[in-house]
Amino acid sequence: MRLKFADFVWVCVIFMLGSRCLGRFVVEKNNLRITSPEFLKGTYECAIGNFGVPQYGGTMVGSIFYPKSNQKGCRKFQDADISWKNKRVGIPVFLLADRGDCYFTLKAWNAQKAGAAAILVADDKIEPLITMDTPEDGDRQPNYLQNISIPSALISKALGDRIKTVLSKGEAVSISLDWREALPHPDERVEYEFWTNSNDECGPKCESQLNFVRDFKGAAQILEQKGYTEFTPHYITWYCPEAFVLSQQCKSQCIHYGRYCAPDPEQDFSRGYDGRDVVIQNLRQACFFKVAKENGRPWQWWDYVTDFSIRCPMREKKYNKECADRVIQSLGYDVRKIDDCIGDIEADDDNPVLKAEQEAQIGKGPRGDVTILPTLVINNRQYRGKLDKAAVIKAICSGFEETTEPAICLSRDMETNECLVNNGGCWQDKAANITACRDTFRGRVCHCPTVQGVRFIGDGYTHCEASGPLRCEITNGGCWRETKYGQTYSACSDDHLTGCTCPPGFRGDGVKWCEDIDECKERVACQCPDCSCSNTWGSYECRCRGSLLYIHEHDTCINKEGGSREVSWGIMWVIITAIALAGGVAYALYKYRIRGYMDSEIRAIMAQYMPLDNQGDVPNHLSQGSV
Repeated sequence: MRLKFADFVWVCVIFMLGSRCLGRFVVEKNNLRITSPEFLKGTYECAIGNFGVPQYGGTMVGSIFYPKSNQKGCRKFQDADISWKNKRVGIPVFLLADRGDCYFTLKAWNAQKAGAAAILVADDKIEPLITMDTPEDGDRQPNYLQNISIPSALISKALGDRIKTVLSKGEAVSISLDWREALPHPDERVEYEFWTNSNDECGPKCESQLNFVRDFKGAAQILEQKGYTEFTPHYITWYCPEAFVLSQQCKSQCIHYGRYCAPDPEQDFSRGYDGRDVVIQNLRQACFFKVAKENGRPWQWWDYVTDFSIRCPMREKKYNKECADRVIQSLGYDVRKIDDCIGDIEADDDNPVLKAEQEAQIGKGPRGDVTILPTLVINNRQYRGKLDKAAVIKAICSGFEETTEPAICLSRDMETNECLVNNGGCWQDKAANITACRDTFRGRVCHCPTVQGVRFIGDGYTHCEASGPLRCEITNGGCWRETKYGQTYSACSDDHLTGCTCPPGFRGDGVKWCEDIDECKERVACQCPDCSCSNTWGSYECRCRGSLLYIHEHDTCINKEGGSREVSWGIMWVIITAIALAGGVAYALYKYRIRGYMDSEIRAIMAQYMPLDNQGDVPNHLSQGSV
């Protein structure tokens, strides 16, 4: 289906999920909640019919009507039978019919033709609920079967009788129907399509779509790898009418001369990316799926679109071929094969891939045209529920025949083992056997690990770096390290929580390389006049001329032997001087004492023989009286 360029509007509609998916099932069921009258209030169980269009994840509020005639609904309802059209305008009517006499599908078709919004079939016996199904293959398939569009459900006989009793008294019964996901199951494999878009700037709806892809991809890959499902991604494009092919608007939004177009992401032709950029990326994603499927690994489409949305967002100006090519290469694919599939986008002819996409966009059988994004089609039925991992898994699993669904539908313990192939496109240190790739129930994720209490940080795809204390104990903190000539140098230091710095004597990025600095050649050391420099790995040696001694702190040489003699003579002169002083003092004392003693002795001797000068007043003869 082709839309006019004037109607070029990008619609991203996601139906809200009203019911919560339950556990393992044999019969597909949903909840029926009665809101009035008071004594009937409560939640009851009902079985979803395997025909019509259940409102997956949605709710429908209405009022129950039980006809006075044609109570089994096997005939067309006449005007006398459908009095609800004149009552309570605007409130949907749920027709209650009794089981028996005709196919469930005929009851539903007659109710739909009468204008009912849904049909409830009351069981005619007390038994566990069953799934209302279409006629057996051996029966002639009625023409109306594919045209039934209202939802249907089977309720128990007990509940049906209670509702009929209330209605017979003239009271209204208001109910709310909640559906869980249940789909036709024609064979043992579920085929589903996901109509999506690479544009990530359409607001919350785009964000919700991207979150779904990231969350759902693990389950999708397991189902695909084990052969339970066959998945195909699709992309909506429009065409530009021939009259506008040469217009600037058409050129900026289309490729292949207006054959394949997308609206401007920002709805502003003067800035940012154009619609043609979106078409090209959509085509690249479709071609990646084509090449991956040819290689027997179609499930890697989920990895590519997830990684592209993370690594190449529009808001970071990375929404381009260069970034896309890096993602493709990280997953182990040849970019040239993708480019060959894309072909010449400026050519004035059809692109085989996009032409097939436009043809698939047209509805076939019970499926209508795909006109909104995102759209999930399961077993050729459009899914109209909340785009949620758990809900979609249950919807897909309900596409299997009852009691034949794979165990994965019932378990959250799922591993994709994607990390075994090309390390999942994530960062890894092969030498240390450390990787950022992890298999989880959400599929492969690239997340920097924590090893022996040391946390790695980075984008998980191209870089992870050890951080925090003890980081140098794990892969040397991701830093350079080398041993040579019996010496080991490292750019990792526990003094720093992150980063790599080459040690003294080296220079480089500290991660991949550090090279020795030739201090002698670069004249940064050992430059004194008497110095002789010799470079070593990580350091240098400096020798002084003759017997001089090199002082590293001052980059100078001193005379080692001369300095010793000077010290020795200095000490000797101190000793000699001290001895001389001591001798002088001793001599002076000696001379003073001896001289004093000799003077006293001489005086005494001389006093006996001659008067001394100081004895002049003494008489020189004795008086006679003294004899």
